[in-house]
Amino acid sequence: MAVTTKRLSQTLCCSVLVLISMLMLNCSDDSGTAKAKLKGMYTFSGGPSGGTFQYYASAIATIGQKRGQKLLARSSGGSIENIRLVNSQKADFAVAYSGHVYAGAHGALKNDENQYTDVMVMAYLYGAPAQLVVKANDDINLPLDLVGKRVGVGNAGSGAAANAEIYFSSLGIWDKMDREFLGYRNAATAMQNGQLDAFWVFTGYPSASILEVAMQTEIKLLDTYSSGEAVGLFQNNPFFTAVTIPANTYKGQTQEIASFQDGALLVANAKVPDDVVHQILTSMYSQTGLEYLVSVHNSAKSMAIETGLKGVVTPIHPGAIKFWQERGLTLPGMAE
Repeated sequence: MAVTTKRLSQTLCCSVLVLISMLMLNCSDDSGTAKAKLKGMYTFSGGPSGGTFQYYASAIATIGQKRGQKLLARSSGGSIENIRLVNSQKADFAVAYSGHVYAGAHGALKNDENQYTDVMVMAYLYGAPAQLVVKANDDINLPLDLVGKRVGVGNAGSGAAANAEIYFSSLGIWDKMDREFLGYRNAATAMQNGQLDAFWVFTGYPSASILEVAMQTEIKLLDTYSSGEAVGLFQNNPFFTAVTIPANTYKGQTQEIASFQDGALLVANAKVPDDVVHQILTSMYSQTGLEYLVSVHNSAKSMAIETGLKGVVTPIHPGAIKFWQERGLTLPGMAE
């Protein structure tokens, strides 16, 4: 009886210690990040509803889940918010523009001198072109015609809004427009209802928000490249490159449109384990993974091993370095 009582006491003591340990772990992070990590769950930050970032976040999370990886996609304000979320470990993975990752790493984001050096590249996803939409019958034919007009420029704090400010400031009209900080779908609806004269989208084509409004309203896209080139936009922002939006990308758009783009990158926090990053890339770049991404968004057609690190100028995650080296890709020279 004494032995049985002693064993019961030891078992009870161990149970209490385990319970205390669990309580301490659960209380150690009010944000719930620690709880997610205990379960092996990783968060993937996308972008506004209707934007390409969110499509990619959801699609990559789905691909991982099918292979047993625990990925949870969630929406966000976009590129700049994603950089801050990933750097602070409030998100493990995200999509962000190359120009913003570079600026964040060097303390050069607008009104933000913080250096976000824990945001590391996994892969180049696609080129995100500027798309400036107006109604077809409006007397707006050039970006400069937007002086005094109501323009949707993207969610406040988003990459779209940040790039809109760079672009329209270069033209000298940022402070001469009536700017509305709206997400893509809300901006499209507002223009359709006569509450906006134009809206700006900075994402892969075709954009769901533009497709939707074009089905009900006659639209036209403005040439954003020519006006930018005339003021030296691309010399001052070398991460922007020329791109052509093909004719008939949208209903009623019968001519190709000259524009410019930034590269959308898949990024991860530096502390995400190398093997987790490697596994996600392996899932993404499998035949079934790439086919699924293309089925979700047409811009994924440009994804390939050969372009996996296209235009990357910031540090690559060690897990991604291993993945790309295994596939024979020459790594680009890294800044700092």
